[in-house]
Amino acid sequence: MGKRHIYLGLLATLMLAACGNNDEATTTESEQEGGTINIAYGANPQTLDPHLTTNQATRDVSRQIYEQLLVLNEDYEVVPSLAEDYEVSDDGLTYTFQLREGVLFHNGEEMVASDVVASMQKWLDHSTQGQANLQNASFEEVDPYTVTLTIDEPSILVPNILADTAPFPGIMPKEVADAAGADGVDEHIGTGPFQLEEWRMDQHTHLTKFDDYQSRDEEPSGLAGRKEALVDDVYFHYITDESTRVSGMITGEYDIGFSIPADSIDQIDAADGVQSFFSDGGIYSFVFNNKAGIFTDLDLRQAFNMAIDYEDLLIASYGDNRFYELDSALALPSQSDWYSEEGSDIYDTFDVEAAKALVEQSSYDGEEVVILTTRDYPEQYNMAVVAQQALQDIGFNVSLDVYDWPTVQELRTDENNFDVFAVSFAVRPTFHQYPFLASTSDYPGWTNNETIDENLAFITEADSLQSATPYIDDLQQEVWDDLPVAKIGNIQALLAISDDVSGYSDLIGPILWNVSIDED
Repeated sequence: MGKRHIYLGLLATLMLAACGNNDEATTTESEQEGGTINIAYGANPQTLDPHLTTNQATRDVSRQIYEQLLVLNEDYEVVPSLAEDYEVSDDGLTYTFQLREGVLFHNGEEMVASDVVASMQKWLDHSTQGQANLQNASFEEVDPYTVTLTIDEPSILVPNILADTAPFPGIMPKEVADAAGADGVDEHIGTGPFQLEEWRMDQHTHLTKFDDYQSRDEEPSGLAGRKEALVDDVYFHYITDESTRVSGMITGEYDIGFSIPADSIDQIDAADGVQSFFSDGGIYSFVFNNKAGIFTDLDLRQAFNMAIDYEDLLIASYGDNRFYELDSALALPSQSDWYSEEGSDIYDTFDVEAAKALVEQSSYDGEEVVILTTRDYPEQYNMAVVAQQALQDIGFNVSLDVYDWPTVQELRTDENNFDVFAVSFAVRPTFHQYPFLASTSDYPGWTNNETIDENLAFITEADSLQSATPYIDDLQQEVWDDLPVAKIGNIQALLAISDDVSGYSDLIGPILWNVSIDED
């Protein structure tokens, strides 16, 4: 692999809201400073250690405190953050990171190579990302501002893994990382624009502005570029009741509300002083049981795909087309390096008569088809109801098995318990991080496709994303040809934002720097 040098200067545009339809959320240098942002948040974090969990409640708070060597910009491209720059050796086995000088931790000490090595080693040892993707990797200090990463086999995915958002490799002081046990760190000290003031389990997390924060100079873009804490205080209030979050936004008790239910959008839109905000929520797919039952037959998976009008299904599930986007790709359109339209001619090919013909020529003989679902996520249940009717219309005998979400998760681990279920997957920086693709995965559905596996490997081994493009296209085409899953569309998560808040944006979670509030 040729030597690649990753240069700065990639960030050229002001940050827009992650879903691209919230233009009022751009940040300007004239925004006022000071004040407090109160956030109504739906779940309690069990830890604030970013190395330990993929839980978004941990991620959303901890990313304000901790920073990474590499991050994702608004186009999901990997760019330096705490690293000033980095190089990859000719053989692809050594990454050399030049660290930014003068970066301070919240305790006033300068971040140096020994802190980075200790933090990254802790992340390698304890994170699912490190254990799954960087086994036998090692970080070493070269000098106070230079660190190397050595890996066993070259992989184009290494920068994406280091830039992933959960569990993310946040940098902390060496003494804190070294003292951490299996349950995580005892002190939360990072280099981010906000520092931890107080964390009261089940009540709130209080962050305060870090006055000595050392920012990059580039224009903000996603998690990259210039960061400034424009407010003095941020409170994450843990409000598990949906109606309380909604009413608190309408009355002005809270400035930002997360996990707003879809059926509350009319209340938010009608309220004075508050607006709806749509954030990239990931992708929705039907996952087939490829291991047992009728959907081991490709003809019947194809019949399923033809039997359902996906736009009708999504509007029936969400009631508002702002919540979804019809799209065949596994990547989002904003993930320009990974996006491919191959196979789109198979996506959403609603044709009831063709679906009936496939069923009639198959070996299907009236067996019960089980759709596993839950009412805990109303859109999942609604999709299951629409799918049930569509499958009955083409000759299937269909039942819905409805349970609470934990029971669904347990039941779907046994191939004898279901034939198909609908589920959402959070945005992932690479295909390899979706659990349903590789044959080596034990994710319920049990994809078993040699061509998919080969293309995942070819992408990993490519010497650049540009040279990986043919394999990305081939993989996308094979997913639609073989249909281990049937993607339904891209989905948007609903937030509520006070009109007093300016500059809010997100990328796989909230970005609270460069955000101001008018408290007059």
